[in-house]
Amino acid sequence: MKNAEFEKHLRYRTPLGRAYQGDALQLLATLEDESVQAVITSPPFALKRKKEYGNPPEHEYCEWFADFAREFHRVLRPDGSLVIEIGGAWMPKSPTRSIYQFELLISLVRDLDFKLAEEFYWFNRAKLPGPAQWVNIERIRVKDAVSPIWWLSKTDRPKADNRRVLKPYSPSQLDLFRRGYNRGPRPSGHVIGDKFSSDNGGAIPPNLIEVANTRSVDPYQAYCRDKGLDQHPARFPRELPEFFVKFLTEPGDLVLDPFGGSNMTGAVAESLGRRWITFELFDEYLEGSIGRFDTVEVVNPFQPGALRKTS
Repeated sequence: MKNAEFEKHLRYRTPLGRAYQGDALQLLATLEDESVQAVITSPPFALKRKKEYGNPPEHEYCEWFADFAREFHRVLRPDGSLVIEIGGAWMPKSPTRSIYQFELLISLVRDLDFKLAEEFYWFNRAKLPGPAQWVNIERIRVKDAVSPIWWLSKTDRPKADNRRVLKPYSPSQLDLFRRGYNRGPRPSGHVIGDKFSSDNGGAIPPNLIEVANTRSVDPYQAYCRDKGLDQHPARFPRELPEFFVKFLTEPGDLVLDPFGGSNMTGAVAESLGRRWITFELFDEYLEGSIGRFDTVEVVNPFQPGALRKTS
């Protein structure tokens, strides 16, 4: 970090990472230029119902995020990536959707010099139906179970390798390997050749990530209950950051989550041999995130009531 004064914000460290408490924008300013390989985060959404951790209103969202985005661009390595999971929102008292997350994407590309490497979508099959008025009562909409994930970069060729995220072949694909392909042209115009019969160790995944965010018992939740700490209400499922950490970084690279929450990104990075840094404003959320790690050194003790969220 540039300024040793900011080390007073360090709350705990692990063999590979550091967790800081404080305003993310101020802490970002202390990071060295081009020092981070990937920023993987889920910022507060522009939801109509205010969350206890705070979320900016829709009409101010792009302007609010722009200051963070400029810092992300500065700290990312030339081949680094910015991954933003950003859920949608409904318009007030209307069965229509906000387009703020798409406006954000356009702003990041047109105004802040990011490239859209690829758009992903997180499909949560277990998500509850809502809003109740439109989905359950009037029955004029369906369940909203998909969240966009924008993968952006500073260059058109960021570091990435899909061989690190291959999926197991399906039984039907394995059977095709045994039987062999019916080679030749298809109605779509594609031509099936010998390369389609090669076993490459797994199938290339699509840009739809299906994860049911239903885990009700894990070390993080047990730790929070034991310590009497409130759990963060908007937690990443492990598989989400795990996919992007594997895909976009290598062991030893530095991963940053500036909106740390329960610090799932840091825990995933640690387990995969990547260095990590996280920032979180509320010390109760940061203290709870200790439960994600086996080895933790608390550097500056948590102070009850200091920068804690309010109910």
